[in-house]
Amino acid sequence: MNDSRISATGLPREEVPNAFDAAANDYDRLVAVNPGYHKHLRISARRMQLPDRGKGLRLLDAGCGTGASTAALLSAAPYAEIVAVDGSAQMLARARTKPWPDSVRFVHSRIENIEAAGVAGPFDGIFAAYLMRNLADPDARLRAFAALLRPGAPLGVHEYSVAESRWARVVWNTVCRTIIVPAGWMLSRDATLYRHLQRSVVSFDSTSRFRERLRANGYTAVRSETVPGWQHGIVHTFLATPRRSSGLDGGER
Repeated sequence: MNDSRISATGLPREEVPNAFDAAANDYDRLVAVNPGYHKHLRISARRMQLPDRGKGLRLLDAGCGTGASTAALLSAAPYAEIVAVDGSAQMLARARTKPWPDSVRFVHSRIENIEAAGVAGPFDGIFAAYLMRNLADPDARLRAFAALLRPGAPLGVHEYSVAESRWARVVWNTVCRTIIVPAGWMLSRDATLYRHLQRSVVSFDSTSRFRERLRANGYTAVRSETVPGWQHGIVHTFLATPRRSSGLDGGER
């Protein structure tokens, strides 16, 4: 289970899509045993407060994986057009096997290269679940997302953050060491992705630091809120709009 590529911050970010490729066949089975995984994604999507159940809206699901975040976004905005993008070909292949309405379109591209893949704005909302800590340059991508959004449209980031809470770090590391990493090994005989998951979460921004990162990269109305259940204080929804729209900054509630 040792992998010299995994540092204290996880895998080199250019290698993350390949790790997801290797884990794609078993990924849905592993997350299915995580209480609240899909519920929490739906909570974050609903917090974006997309109007009219998505009627007339065009949304981007950035880093859609096997489609769990796409399904969450669809539950919040069932009448929206959704463009779902992921850099892992195998994760995307799994997503495409699931039943989707014609309003959902999947695109294979690293999120840093979506413009070259033909994904262009404007969008009425962007949902990025478990994406930002896996990017080599999250600041550049946040600026790019701001440019893709219509004025006043929300960015919703669903992400782990445990830096501000010793208890959250203890819970997270314990669950990873006793459940997530061993289960990943048992399913696929390759725990690389899940060891990366553990370390990338521990080393990621605190909630206050990520809110500051959003403000520094062109957003206002910045706020965050955690989720219920065992991931309370571990998983958070970050919400913001491009600075050209009006809004008041707020803290975590």
